[in-house]
Amino acid sequence: MTAGRAWSRIGVGAALAGAVGLGLIAVPAGAGAAPELPPVSAQDLVSSVLTAKPGPFNGTVALDNALGLPSIPGAPAQLANGTSTARVWSGDDGKGRLSIPSGSDEKTVVADGTTVWTYDSADRTAAKHAVTPGEHAPDQRSATDPTAAAAQAIETLGKTSTITVDGTAEVAGRPAYDLVLAPNPTERTLLREVRIAVDAEKRVPTRLTVLANGSTNPALEIGFTDLTFGPQDASLFTFTPPPGTTVTDEPAPADKPEGTPGQSGPPAGTTVVGDGWDTVVVGKAPTAPQGRPTPGDQGRPGGAAPDLSSLGTPVSGSWGSGRLITTAVASAIVTDDGRVAGGAVPEQVLTEALAK
Repeated sequence: MTAGRAWSRIGVGAALAGAVGLGLIAVPAGAGAAPELPPVSAQDLVSSVLTAKPGPFNGTVALDNALGLPSIPGAPAQLANGTSTARVWSGDDGKGRLSIPSGSDEKTVVADGTTVWTYDSADRTAAKHAVTPGEHAPDQRSATDPTAAAAQAIETLGKTSTITVDGTAEVAGRPAYDLVLAPNPTERTLLREVRIAVDAEKRVPTRLTVLANGSTNPALEIGFTDLTFGPQDASLFTFTPPPGTTVTDEPAPADKPEGTPGQSGPPAGTTVVGDGWDTVVVGKAPTAPQGRPTPGDQGRPGGAAPDLSSLGTPVSGSWGSGRLITTAVASAIVTDDGRVAGGAVPEQVLTEALAK
C-alpha cells in the first residue's frame, strides 16, 4: 500500500482532493494588513516555491468547511460543514506528524523516515507500512497542510494556467506574496482561480484560497493560523502503539511508478483522464476491505468505508448509471457498478471520462 492509500483511511474527502490537486477542507486563515515587499515576477515566485527548502517547522491549521456536504457515514467529520483544527509537524529526511482531532478522539499519522503509522484513537487501531527514502508523506496531508496542498496545486495546474502576482498578504503573522493561478480558456472546470499566499522569507505556501465560477466569495481556504520554523523535538516523529491497540502491517508498494524521485502515481486500479484543471480520476468506489466489517461497524482498522449511497442525484448514460455528487468546487459520479469519477469539473466531463 502506498503512503497515499494508507492515508485514505482518513476519508474519501482526501481521495477527491487528489483528483483535483486541491484540498477539500476549508480554512479561515485570517490575514492581516498587506505588507510592503520587493516586487517579484510570477515565474520567479513559482520557481522559488518548487525549489524551496524551508527546513523543519510546525503549525496549526484552522479548518472551516463550507462546501455544503452532509455528514457521510464512515468519512471524517471534517468533510461535512463545520470548523476544526489540525496540527502539522515537519522534520528532516521524510519525517512528519499530523494530528486531526475528531470530537474527543484523534487521528494521528507519524512518519519516521522509514515507516508510516496511522492511528485512530476512536477504535484503538493502527496501520503501518514501510517507505523508501524520498517517498512523499501521505497524500492526504494535502488536505490539512497548506504547504503541501498549495505546492501540489502549483505543480498540477501550472502548465494550464495564467499565473500572476497580485499584491501581498499577512498569514500567521508572516508577510507573503499572493500568487494567482487562473485556468486557460480551454480548460473545462468549476473553478475561477486559485490564490496561494507564499511566505516571503521561506518561499513556502502558507494559505490556499479557491474561488468557484459565479461567486465572489472563496469556496475553500486552507491556511496556517500559527507557523514556526526551526528544529523539532525528535520524539514527535516516533510512534509506539498504546497498549490494547490492534496493529495491521500493510504491504510496501510492489511497483512504484517511474518518474521524479519521491513522486508516486495514482493508486492501482485508478485511471487519470485529462490534465490540469479538467483532470478526472476514475477508480473504484470506497468499500470495506475484504475480510473486514462492512460500513457501520466500528472495529476494523481505519474505520468503515464511507457510505455514499444516500448522496447526490441519480444519473445515467452510455457509461451506465449511478449518483452525481456536486459541491461548489468539485463533482463526482459513483456508478452502480462500483466505479467513482471525480474532479473539479462539470458533469459532462465526468461522463466523458467514464465512457472511455
